[in-house]
Amino acid sequence: MSEEQVFAECRPLLFTIAYEILGSAADAEDVVQDSYLRWHAAEGKDIEHPRAYLVRTVTRQALNHLRSARRRREDYVGPWLPEPVRTGPDVSEDVVLAESVSMAMLLVLETLSPDERAVFVLREVFGYSHREVADLVGKTETTARQIAHRAREHVRARRRRFTHDPRTAEEIVGRFLRAAGTGDVTALMTLMAPGVVHVSDGGGRVSAARRPVRGREQVARFVAGVARTSGLGAQGEFASYNALPALLVRSGDRLDHVLVFEITDALIHRMYAVRNPDKLGAAVVARPLARRRDETWKP
Repeated sequence: MSEEQVFAECRPLLFTIAYEILGSAADAEDVVQDSYLRWHAAEGKDIEHPRAYLVRTVTRQALNHLRSARRRREDYVGPWLPEPVRTGPDVSEDVVLAESVSMAMLLVLETLSPDERAVFVLREVFGYSHREVADLVGKTETTARQIAHRAREHVRARRRRFTHDPRTAEEIVGRFLRAAGTGDVTALMTLMAPGVVHVSDGGGRVSAARRPVRGREQVARFVAGVARTSGLGAQGEFASYNALPALLVRSGDRLDHVLVFEITDALIHRMYAVRNPDKLGAAVVARPLARRRDETWKP
């Protein structure tokens, strides 16, 4: 295959690794593109296994990017949410991949150190051996094992598991949309779990709640208020983001926000509203994600 064909075949895997390490689709795209340029510049060198080379390059570039991004996130205005990615039904069919890109898991990964996050993602999601992970992140195998154990225990203590039936979820989101559009607080409350949480990310760029809204009545009233100003009821479009049911909400020709739902036992448990315009630039574009790995790894 040509250089371009090899890279095109690897691109979904490379983007998925970068996105899970960074939590930002835009940053992941930058890392993937930069890794391609580095690979292209290395043309003529003896690269026996291009995929292994590209995965290593993407991993290390993503780690470098994450270390600087974490410092910026300390000054972020209001709650920070991962940049949502539009996903197809194939992602939901891979249970491990679907959970790994969910909003809940990406937020748990935010609580890890950069090295812990990269090691956890490579080991637990993509199934690389400890030896391979060590090569990817530039550590010894012993150190990689220690980091992997620490990260796994950290995630296990904080992981929230939830399941949803796609058909039921779409029906519930449809009912939510109709109730929000009419401002029916009572109808909204019937769709929510008692401990429901609504998190808004405006990044200081647009109006958004600076703290999570909690409780069925409080969230229902908050949603009804947002619907009156954003056109939620009239211009909501059902979609799948991060392997979860979601709504694309437009205000005229402009994308106002992406609202992602966690639904379990036919009730909404969490909602994530991404309103920061910096995170919506390419939100309508479906992203191919992949967990396929190089079976002929040669560090």
